[in-house]
Amino acid sequence: MSDGSSEGAEATGAAPLPLVDVRVVEFTQTIMGPSAGMILADLGAEVVKVEPAPGGDRTRRMPGFASGFYGAFNRNKRSLALNLKDSAGREVAHRLCARADVVVENYAPGTMERLGCGYADLSAINPRLVYCALKGFLSGPYENRHALDEVVQFMGGLAYMTGPPGRPLRAGASIVDILGGTMGVVAVLAALRERERTGRGTLVKSALFETTAFLMAQHMAGQVMTGKPVPPMPARDNAWGIYEPFDTADGGQVFIGMTSDNHWHRFCARFGLLAERDDPRYQSNEARVAERGTLVPLVAGVARAHRTEELLKICEEIEIPFAPVARGEDLFADPHLNAGRGMAEVDFENGKRAPMPRLPMEMAGHDLGLRLQPPVVGEHTHALLVELGYSTGEIEALVARGAVLPGVRP
Repeated sequence: MSDGSSEGAEATGAAPLPLVDVRVVEFTQTIMGPSAGMILADLGAEVVKVEPAPGGDRTRRMPGFASGFYGAFNRNKRSLALNLKDSAGREVAHRLCARADVVVENYAPGTMERLGCGYADLSAINPRLVYCALKGFLSGPYENRHALDEVVQFMGGLAYMTGPPGRPLRAGASIVDILGGTMGVVAVLAALRERERTGRGTLVKSALFETTAFLMAQHMAGQVMTGKPVPPMPARDNAWGIYEPFDTADGGQVFIGMTSDNHWHRFCARFGLLAERDDPRYQSNEARVAERGTLVPLVAGVARAHRTEELLKICEEIEIPFAPVARGEDLFADPHLNAGRGMAEVDFENGKRAPMPRLPMEMAGHDLGLRLQPPVVGEHTHALLVELGYSTGEIEALVARGAVLPGVRP
């Protein structure tokens, strides 16, 4: 791989990254597919992102809240811009996939087959290929439907559980896309392990709807246990006496959760609530849940008497669960994320550079950080064609007919 950035590179002499010998070809857009490819890339795989020539991944041009999607999910990849509707472009893709270990795609059902790059097409060229199809639905009556993260959140009950009664609301991040992509990676790693035994690749799938159902299992189980439909989270029956945000003296908010008797005892001792600590009404979590009508105002009064930073410091000192009620922009300067290897400096399409969270994992001896900035469209086309054995004249002919786009990073 070319070195797009030395930021986060492993120290000289460090052990190779876990997936350093895995070659991945990624035909993806938006979030689900790119997130899967990014996870594999961050773990060391050589990931080639095949983008439609000449415009590239349409995610680059999305407006509004989606405008940062490309930069967020496409680090550590190389870009090859191909016109797969052209036979010469398809030939490049086939030659690339013939030497690959993994293909990841998340286009609409039937798209890859129409372009001659479906599982049957590519496995005939490379029987060892693990082909990961990320779709809206797995096999069944819905499998040919188109889906989006928001569609399946409503369809699977997640939006119902997130909003207040009568006001279903999608989650505040694309959690189904990202988890669906992650489950695709799990399937890929399992298939690569199976290939070690069988010598053959296989087709694996992950899907948005089934990922949503997986997330909803806790609520389905709750209905089994209680015999009643589980209400939306804002209207849920409380499992703990104190488990919510409280207003502070300076207009902020702090979430406090007390899930054990020790939490309650330490809170009371620190704030001088000795009578309340020993009150029989508050002697167990079950009792405190029953007394929330008196308990919540009591804790609210304590919180309102303290400034936000003061209350946060006290909660940390007495070792009870707490959190500032933060916004996304607060994470850029979060001291924990910015300590050590929590963030990587990523370049965005608008020319700005900003810290972005790395994979939420640690592996001893490895820096799962930034090796390549998100590429411009076709940035690595020429280099990849040379690696695939194309001559200078052949590359010029491919460019002339519009089968490939050789991009150059400014």
